[in-house]
Amino acid sequence: MKISPLQRFAPEKWSRQRPTYQDADPGLISAALRWSQQRPSGNWYVIAASRAIRRDRPFATTVGGREIVAWRADSGALHIGPGACPHLGAPLASAEVENDALICRWHGLRVGAGDSASRWCPYPGYDDGVLAWVRLDAVGGEEPTDAPVLGARPADTTVHAVTRLVGVCEPRDIIANRLDPWHGAWFHPYSFARLDVTRTPPRDGITEENHAFLLTVTFRVTRSLGVPVAAEFRCPDPRTITMRILDGEGAGSVVETHATPMGSGPDGRARTAVIETVIANSDRPGFRHAHRALPVLRPLMNRAATRLWRDDMDYAERRYQLRTRQN
Repeated sequence: MKISPLQRFAPEKWSRQRPTYQDADPGLISAALRWSQQRPSGNWYVIAASRAIRRDRPFATTVGGREIVAWRADSGALHIGPGACPHLGAPLASAEVENDALICRWHGLRVGAGDSASRWCPYPGYDDGVLAWVRLDAVGGEEPTDAPVLGARPADTTVHAVTRLVGVCEPRDIIANRLDPWHGAWFHPYSFARLDVTRTPPRDGITEENHAFLLTVTFRVTRSLGVPVAAEFRCPDPRTITMRILDGEGAGSVVETHATPMGSGPDGRARTAVIETVIANSDRPGFRHAHRALPVLRPLMNRAATRLWRDDMDYAERRYQLRTRQN
């Protein structure tokens, strides 16, 4: 039995790492991005963590420039619909929740899951136990599906954390960031060491079978202690990248990065919500205790993901700026 997942390694000075710019081929990254953007999504968009949608108050966001409001009935069922009251446009984000319905605070108009009024129609929603999704056919413009396209996950998803950030970019800029694994140890030296990309997709002829990036990396715990793993990056849909640990401590664990277009901000630039989910798994007997420790673990998991994404958002926003030539 493994005593500890930690291994000691000899840390390198940051500037003495092997440069990866020759491996990070812009043409390959662009080819992988183009292929990912052709994946079907069924018009599904992640809006929030499942835990963020509650019974006592609505949850509001925007997707593709459309106001969205979501809430839960007393039964726990997820309900989603337009965020503006059809009467005079009041924000339903401030509505009162009454089981299957929302009651507008401006004039008391009631709208809900069973509403058949042509002016306010519910949207299809989906709760996978970790994330809440909405289907917007008018925004996606694809052939709709009954459920989102999900990548591989552990059988037990209890130990998870969801982090949400908003950046000035488009979803493709977020996906492009993840399709460049070579930046990991250079841009995030506080988290990654000894990162080696062992397999990439071809520049031509990318398919479902060969589109994954494979790599080995050590997740840094201290300056000279880390957890070595082998992992893969895959694109289950055009706005999602999943990193799954294939070998090493936590095999089966996944990090899902979902990029949801929000629309344009006041400056006319695109806004994208990054909703990242870490779902932990371990074959260690003691992992069962992680369920009881979730109130402590979740903030730590969220803090680590937020730190990484503050850096990666700079990467995505810079890419968007260069691509659109906005200053």
